[in-house]
Amino acid sequence: MLTPEENDLLCRVEGDAPMGRLMRRHWLPVCLSEEVSEPDGDPVKAQVLGEDLVVFRDTEGRVGVMDEYCPHRRVSLVYGRNEECGLRCLYHGWKMDVQGNVVEMVSEPAASVMAQKVRHKAYAVREWGGMVWAYMGAQDEIPEFVPPSWAPSVDTKVSIAKVLVPCNWAQILEGAIDSAHSSSLHSSDFVPARVGGAQATEKNWLRPSTDKAPRMQVHRTDYGFRYAAIRRPITNAAQTDYVRSTVFVAPATVLIPPNNLYNVANVNVPMTDTSTAFYFIAWGEKAGTPDTETWRKFLGTSIGRDLDERYRPLRNHENRFWQDRQAMKAGNFTGIKGFPNQDIAMWVTMGPIANRSDDRLGASDLAIVEFRKQMLQAVLGFRDGETAIGTGDKRIPDDVCAFQAIVPKDIDWRDFRAEPVGRPGQQAPELDTNYQTTA
Repeated sequence: MLTPEENDLLCRVEGDAPMGRLMRRHWLPVCLSEEVSEPDGDPVKAQVLGEDLVVFRDTEGRVGVMDEYCPHRRVSLVYGRNEECGLRCLYHGWKMDVQGNVVEMVSEPAASVMAQKVRHKAYAVREWGGMVWAYMGAQDEIPEFVPPSWAPSVDTKVSIAKVLVPCNWAQILEGAIDSAHSSSLHSSDFVPARVGGAQATEKNWLRPSTDKAPRMQVHRTDYGFRYAAIRRPITNAAQTDYVRSTVFVAPATVLIPPNNLYNVANVNVPMTDTSTAFYFIAWGEKAGTPDTETWRKFLGTSIGRDLDERYRPLRNHENRFWQDRQAMKAGNFTGIKGFPNQDIAMWVTMGPIANRSDDRLGASDLAIVEFRKQMLQAVLGFRDGETAIGTGDKRIPDDVCAFQAIVPKDIDWRDFRAEPVGRPGQQAPELDTNYQTTA
């Protein structure tokens, strides 16, 4: 349990909130590159840490991330004209380039030097792994951009599903590091089978265990923590354990145990105190990793079918997340199609910010307890002048990854040698995109 004061310290990110200030010391995803794919295309609205932003790609292909509101009279630049290497406000024609320079003030006299005295708020930008990233801390102290663990090289294939979820970032992240829930909530999609490890089929992810009460162990690090959910395997339970090891990368990334073909990750970007951009990522070798459209259809996160054009889910609390009670009677556990949608239903029904004072946590919640403890310590330390968790020398090493494996009992999972999955030329099955689930 947390006190209301601790809960606010963990969850709130807007304005001068300490957690928001800590997150500003990290490069953060602002939107997908596909949202601003065209030079001189439509500007896009984004929100990060309570700030309203406008994102656009200029004539020469450069991406800008700026304060949404024009420095002149504070009208929205999302409606502006993206033309000739700048974004022009419709109200009086002021024009800003991707660096926030005011390059034209057509409403001012030709002899005016006012444009030289005004600079619009703009952030340093990088594109990598299919995302537009911004550094929203002090612009005179910009750290090096380091590729995330889920896109280690420019050749890595990355497919991303994006959903804007109307609840706080921390309850989404707690769901991503909660290995125990997958044996219940996702039991119709993550199916026990006599296999040598997690395997991806066209319809399901198979796993070699029926154990719904894993033993949890945590190993804290400078960048977050690793933890293991240890289950009894279906075969050879006397000599081996089935281990699923998840990695929490502070402040808001989770490396999820992979299947046999591709790796999985989750990034949760706080838009406001009560809304989050949730990114669910498949990554790895080109042949084994599904393409973006197929990945989204498989997950039930396609634009036009599951989401509106702004990535907002059509399933919601009011329409019961399209839950099918007849499917439940026929054997499907949740009646909700697409396992991210099952998660979203849980997160949203906790409320905009979960009340952690009423939690009753058990042995299966060890990772949740560690997340709360570590991030509260990190934000208090940062407030007192310590380096932000996961930055500089504290960032995650290149050789750390999530894994799942059947491990001999005499081997400590912390010492288990793991690498991201995927072999060149290994072909993924053709995923079923019609939401066919196995009970």
